[in-house]
Amino acid sequence: MPVLKSVLNVAALLCAAILLCSSPGLAAGHDKERPKTAIVLAHFGTTVPSGLKSITAISEAVRKAYPNSEVRLTFTSNIIRSIWRKRQAEAQKWLDQGVPREILYVKNIIQVLGDLREEGYRDIIVQPSHMFYMEESKDLDNYVKAIGSIETMKAKWRPFNRIVLGRPALGAPGDRYDFHKDVAKAVTALARDVVAAKKMGGALLYIGHGNEYWPSGIYAVVQKMMREKYPETITYIGLVEGTPTLEDAIAEMKRDGVKNIYLKPFMVTAGDHANNDMAGDDKDSWLSVLKSQGFTVRPAIEGLGENPEFVRIFVEHIREAAEDQGVAL
Repeated sequence: MPVLKSVLNVAALLCAAILLCSSPGLAAGHDKERPKTAIVLAHFGTTVPSGLKSITAISEAVRKAYPNSEVRLTFTSNIIRSIWRKRQAEAQKWLDQGVPREILYVKNIIQVLGDLREEGYRDIIVQPSHMFYMEESKDLDNYVKAIGSIETMKAKWRPFNRIVLGRPALGAPGDRYDFHKDVAKAVTALARDVVAAKKMGGALLYIGHGNEYWPSGIYAVVQKMMREKYPETITYIGLVEGTPTLEDAIAEMKRDGVKNIYLKPFMVTAGDHANNDMAGDDKDSWLSVLKSQGFTVRPAIEGLGENPEFVRIFVEHIREAAEDQGVAL
């Protein structure tokens, strides 16, 4: 509750400042000239330039699907945003490497929403690209609810008419949408990973992010449904944080007689975890550990955001969130 209270206070103060500075004429003019709705894509983020392919692919797909809506992005990781902020001191260096300006100068969710309010956008869909509703999505949900709860004497001066949070890739708790159905769609979208593993005559091992604060049972659900849909290629999942661990996966694979492994991130972006924790040269990387255990390993440094079928999940979640609230895209 202290965290939520702090979020509410920060959001209220920010929006109050925005409202005091807003020009009624400017806001009204923008309502006529610009799309009424804006979509904010909320990514955990990455500091690895090659990992940005997933983020730009999602942005491109959403802009193509909803050309009448403004699309912005934010990174929910405070650490990652701070690293990009430091890199702004050598801005041209990063821009020359192909880093999009909106990522080099990435803002937090409060700043992005403040910009949209100033520009006259009144209906907002915030769509996370997180895998499931855990720490990052919960915090994001608190921000959205806090800003949406602000009341003003005159309704027209509320920060937004409607602001709603979409579901992460694998869904969220609650009975509005069955997360099992969300997982089933994700499993279908992962077919090409199974094909790649099958070609090398091996098992599919995903490295997921996980977390230390929320139960990670969703990964067990994914693993179970992957095995049911693709019984010819067994899927295993281990996590960077929480359980099941790499050691858990190794024990299970040895029990099953696995020799060859197709190793891939179960993450939207192939960033630091994929390049270092998964496939790095250090002796404690997953690749090194697996090889030392006698497995033949083929790593694939590719985020799920590079899979068009997986990206379509986020596009659909945006549509469903908008329909639920009567928001026109």
